Amino acid sequence: MIARRRWATTAGLILIVTIAIAAVAAPFLAPNPPHVPFPDRAYAPPMRLHVIGNAGVSAPFVYPQVLEHRVSRTFREDLDTPLPLRWFAGGHLVSVPSGQEPLLILGADPIGRDLFSRVLFGARRSLGVALAGAAGALLIGALVGGFAGSQGGRAESALMWFSDFLLALPGAYLVLVLRGLLRPVLSDWEIFLLLASLFALTAWPHAARGVRSIVSVERARDYAEAARALGAGPFRLLLHLLPAARGFLALEVVLLVPALLVAEATVSYLGLGFPAASASWGTLLQDAANVSVLTEAPWVLAPAASLFFVTLALHLVNPERPESSPRV
Repeated sequence: MIARRRWATTAGLILIVTIAIAAVAAPFLAPNPPHVPFPDRAYAPPMRLHVIGNAGVSAPFVYPQVLEHRVSRTFREDLDTPLPLRWFAGGHLVSVPSGQEPLLILGADPIGRDLFSRVLFGARRSLGVALAGAAGALLIGALVGGFAGSQGGRAESALMWFSDFLLALPGAYLVLVLRGLLRPVLSDWEIFLLLASLFALTAWPHAARGVRSIVSVERARDYAEAARALGAGPFRLLLHLLPAARGFLALEVVLLVPALLVAEATVSYLGLGFPAASASWGTLLQDAANVSVLTEAPWVLAPAASLFFVTLALHLVNPERPESSPRV
């Protein structure tokens, strides 16, 4: 059982590191600009990699795609003009000779943009918003829950009543309402800060209640009593008690990040997040709204697969709950 757990944790860490590297190195890994549409490439399928051609075995290459029927969106490979792959050229990991066909690793979207490049750049926005929102929620929740648990009395009751009030509100709808009250056109940076702030303000009560439960137990222990006897103030006492909630906060990351990723996808899918021209996993999922398109171009579900792998990786590295931390 322990060996299986270690294997799962290792696999999750490798997957997380791979996703993080892919997001950070998106300009290097993406073979094409994410915002450039290519003519006659709407819903083009992913290019297949070949090592055997008319001349026998050779270095990896691809065949250009030729649009056969515009209405039915059918493509065929031009077997007479193979395109060799270029490695570490032009600031990209892999590409094709300039002026030739675009390299479409995951196919193209409805207007002919490289889907693989858009997924990589979209990871920056979606993961960035989710991580920033989760960090803000954990910081606010740790401070509010820690203060409530360490002080007790009316302060604890008032803070927990307020957190219960926020928990009773549907978080996703609250974000949509708050976003809808603002002007519709915002820059990407403004949308990033706005969504991260809204996610933090709506998600902190979950962390606060758990931290308050742990800290309220810890404040009765001998080291907390000794700190109070030595004259520790509320802030110093909070610094002594908060480390007991580290395991719970680590577990909250596993739960919050996937939830906020889905929230960003929902907000952007409804047109209240990042604009369609800006690649995020939520805006990319707008292309998968048409069921008929899924049967013809299933590669447009690549953003959904990315969400799945991030969630899987976080759950694989799910830390064990510390024995001293109460279940909340």
